[in-house]
Amino acid sequence: MTKKQKKVRNRIIITLIIFVALLVLEWFGILDLVPWYARLCIFLVPYAIIGYDVIRKAVINITHGQIFDENFLMMIATFGAFGIGEYSEALAVMLFYQIGELFQSVAVGKSRQSISDLMSLAPEYANLVQEDGTISEVDPEEVRPGDIILVKAGEKIPLDGIVVEGESFIDTAALTGESVPRKVREKEDVISGCLNGEGVLKVKVTKAYEDSTVSRILELVENASNKKSKMENFITRFAKYYTPVVTICAVLLAALPPLFTSLTYPDSIRRACIFLIVSCPCALVISVPLGFFGGIGASSKKGVLVKGSNFLEAAALIDTVVFDKTGTITKGEFKVSEIVPSTSLDITQEELLGLAAYGELFSNHPIAVSILQCYSEQHFGQMPDPSHVDEKMTKEIAGKGVRTMLAGKELLVGNDKFIKVPASISLLDESAGTVVYVQYDGTYAGCIIIADSIKDGVKAGIQGLYTLGIKRTIMLTGDNKDIAQHVADQVGINDVMAQLLPADKVDAVEKLLTKEDNKMRLAFVGDGINDAPVLTRADVGIAMGSLGSDAAIEAADIVIMDDDIRKICDVIRIARKTVMIVKENIVFALAVKLIILVLGALGLTTMWLAVFGDVGVAVLAILNSMRTLSEPGTSGNK
Repeated sequence: MTKKQKKVRNRIIITLIIFVALLVLEWFGILDLVPWYARLCIFLVPYAIIGYDVIRKAVINITHGQIFDENFLMMIATFGAFGIGEYSEALAVMLFYQIGELFQSVAVGKSRQSISDLMSLAPEYANLVQEDGTISEVDPEEVRPGDIILVKAGEKIPLDGIVVEGESFIDTAALTGESVPRKVREKEDVISGCLNGEGVLKVKVTKAYEDSTVSRILELVENASNKKSKMENFITRFAKYYTPVVTICAVLLAALPPLFTSLTYPDSIRRACIFLIVSCPCALVISVPLGFFGGIGASSKKGVLVKGSNFLEAAALIDTVVFDKTGTITKGEFKVSEIVPSTSLDITQEELLGLAAYGELFSNHPIAVSILQCYSEQHFGQMPDPSHVDEKMTKEIAGKGVRTMLAGKELLVGNDKFIKVPASISLLDESAGTVVYVQYDGTYAGCIIIADSIKDGVKAGIQGLYTLGIKRTIMLTGDNKDIAQHVADQVGINDVMAQLLPADKVDAVEKLLTKEDNKMRLAFVGDGINDAPVLTRADVGIAMGSLGSDAAIEAADIVIMDDDIRKICDVIRIARKTVMIVKENIVFALAVKLIILVLGALGLTTMWLAVFGDVGVAVLAILNSMRTLSEPGTSGNK
C-alpha cells in the first residue's frame, strides 16, 4: 500500500470501530435517551473522519463547474439521510463507499504493477569513459552518440550501442519476457533496459537517451492510457449524461410523490437517497478501464507492448492475419548458397561474386549484406575497393535491384524483372532461395542464390492462430512466387501474394480491408522497418522482431519485444478474455443497478441494499476485472 492508501485504511478502521460501537448503543436503546441534535453531533464525528475528503472533492468540483460525479452523489445521498434522521445509514453509506474506493485503489495499483515493472527499466546513471581513461558517473541524458560507457556486472545498460570491448550474457526478460540470457560480444548491438550479467562491457553509444529503446518504451507505456477503447469512450459518455439524469430523477422522486399520493416527505426523501446511492456509476467508470489496463499489463508480462486499450479491443476481433516474409516468417539472415557463372561468358565464380559485391557495395539491403559478407570471407576480411565504383551513378530501384558504373561500364545486380536473362538460360527454381542475377556491360554474367531460413516456432505460431479461430493467413513478399509459396507451404500459411513492391503491399492490404466484415479486424505483422506504411494502414499493426527499432515503435499498434511469432496468439487470447470480462462487468453492473433502482423507487428496498448496489457491485466488478491480469493459456514459447 502507498502512504495515501494506508491513511485511508486507518481512517476506515477508526470509523468502523466507532460505527460498531454506535450500532451496539442503538441496539440497546441507549442512544434513544439522547436528544436528536446530540445524536446528530455524535454521528457527524465519525462521518467527518471518513468522509471529509469526499465532501471536499465534491465542493471543489462544484466550484469548477463539474457538479455531477460520484462524490456529489455520495454527498447529497448522505446529507439527505441525515436530514430524515437516518444517521447510522448515512454513516454506513460513506464508510462502505470509502471501503470500496480503497479496494479499487489497491486493485488499480496491482494492475499497474506489471506495467510499472517496465518503468523500472529506466537507468539511473551511466558510467562514462573519459578521454584520459577515467570513469565518471553521469546522468544518461548527458551521454551523446559516439561516447564510450562502461557497464559493470549487475548494472542496467543505460543506452543503446555497440560492444567495443568484452563479452557477457545480458538479461532481456524485462523487455521480452524471455528468461534465457543472450550472449553478446564485440561488434554486437546491445539495447538499453537490459541487465548485464557477469562480464564487463565497454559500449559505444549509438543513440541519445531520448531516442534510446528504453526511453521510447517508457513513453509508449505512459501514453497507453490516453488511447481509450470504444467501450471506455462509451462509459465516459454514458456517465456524463447518466449522472445528471439520475440526480434530476432523484429530486423528482423526493418532491412529487407526496403531492399526488399519501406518501410522506421523509419516505419519499428516503427513496430518493436510495436512488442516488445505487445510481453511482463508479462500478462501470472504474472496472471497465481497469479491465483493459489489466489486459495491457498481462500482455507486458509476455513481452508484448500494447499501445492502448483501443488496440487491445481491436485485437480481440482479428480474423485475418497478414505477414511480411523476410524478418518475420524467415530470419532475414541471408547467406550465399550457390554461385552460378554464365556458361556463355568466360567468368569464374570468384569474378562473378566480385561483380555482385561491387554492385551491392553501397546498399544496406539484407541480400546485399550477405553478398558482401561472402566476398569478405573469401578475401580475408577485405571489402571491394569503393574507388572502382561511381557512387554518384549508383541507384537502387526498390523491389528490383541496383544499377551502377564499374570501371566505366554499366553493372546491374537484381532480379529477373530488372535484368533480361537470355532465353537460352532457364530461370532457376527459386524455391531454393532468392536468385540475384548479374549483368555487366550489357552481357549476362550469371547469378547468385541467396538462402534464408524460417524462424523457430513460426509453424507452431501459425497453427495456434488457426486453433484460435483465425480464418485466413496471408503472406506478402517482394520475392519470386516460387520461393514465397515454398515458405508458405512449410509454415502452413493459406495464401501468398508475391513479387510486390513496397507500395504494392499497401494496395494489397487496402483491397483485403475492403473485403473484410465491418465487425472483424485485419492484422499485419511486419518487422517494422520496411513495413511501416502497411503497419499503419492495417486495423492492427504488429511489429515482430523489432527490439530497438524506431520504425516498429512508431508505426505499430502492438510491439512484440522479441521475434517469437507465437506471442501473437497470446495477445489475441488476452484481448478476447479482457473484452469478455469488460462486457460481463457492464451487463452485471447495469442489470443489478436497474433492479435496485426500480425497487428503491417503489419503496421495496432499504438503504443497506442500496449500499450493496453501489459498493458491492463495484467490488465484484473490480474483482472480475482483476482476472485480466492472469494469463489465459500459454504460447508454448517458454
